[in-house]
Amino acid sequence: MTVSSAPGKVYLFGEHAVVYGEPAVPCAIERRARVTVEQRADDKLRVQADNLSLDGFTVEYGGRTDGHPDVDVPEHLITAAMGYVDEAIEQVRDVTEEPDAGFDVIIESDIPLGAGLGSSAAVVVAAIDAATRELGATLEVDELAERAFQTEYAVQDGQASRADTFCSATGGAVRVEGEDCRRIDAPDLPIVIGFDGGAGETGELVSGVRALREEYAFAADTVETIGNVVRRGEAALEDGNLEEVGRLMDFNHGLLSALGVSSRSLDTMVWAARDADALGAKLTGAGGGGCIVALDQTEASETALRFTPGCEDAFRAELAETGVKRLE
Repeated sequence: MTVSSAPGKVYLFGEHAVVYGEPAVPCAIERRARVTVEQRADDKLRVQADNLSLDGFTVEYGGRTDGHPDVDVPEHLITAAMGYVDEAIEQVRDVTEEPDAGFDVIIESDIPLGAGLGSSAAVVVAAIDAATRELGATLEVDELAERAFQTEYAVQDGQASRADTFCSATGGAVRVEGEDCRRIDAPDLPIVIGFDGGAGETGELVSGVRALREEYAFAADTVETIGNVVRRGEAALEDGNLEEVGRLMDFNHGLLSALGVSSRSLDTMVWAARDADALGAKLTGAGGGGCIVALDQTEASETALRFTPGCEDAFRAELAETGVKRLE
């Protein structure tokens, strides 16, 4: 039996634009997915998933993803979660050259599904790491990140970027631009997260941005402008200028909203944090619902979010300096 964990993430800058080769800067946070893997005597795959939302639920199925568990969360999230695990195991079978390997997999997570905090990337990274080690192989972090990216790329029909999986595998603050992925220096970030209890459909949101970009030249310009914001934000991070980082986060949220990926609940939480004098606030991830990230060195934003209609939870999140952890 082997156990690995991997962190979730928030985007300081660059979601959606990163799909078109623009840079993005996500940061790993200490909200983790923990995956336990034990090899079976047959070629079956059995997955038990616990606490894949802040409230928690359990899914069990045997074999491939031909079952439809009865749980009180959107079916597309469950289907996606099961698909990520299946594809991750296919990557493991490929890299270890054991095509008939079967596994019992237990997933425990405190990262809400589909909420913009990188739940799928964390599960995929931890699952691939644990399962390969269960078969006697240990991947270098760069290869682990690449295998995890290939998993998300397959499940998301070629619309994934390397940002989430690289960040989860390596930890810290990272810069991703196309295939160029690297860690960058960042100060201690006073991260506050607001969660509306919902989730957007990543595929639909990415497709919506693609359609706008193809129809309107100014939408393509908006995507390019997000890339320029990211470059300024990266410089501000490396200078330790949190006030500038916050201002640029605000700018990034406005551009994402113009591309149609925000929502009433996300905007409400963003403005609640800003009204509480956060340095900056924006949606994080695909959008459509889920989470916002704010920077606030005081307790004001977290308190304001807790009393904001439509905000289900608010919490602080420390930067995760370590990515994948090999626990057993």
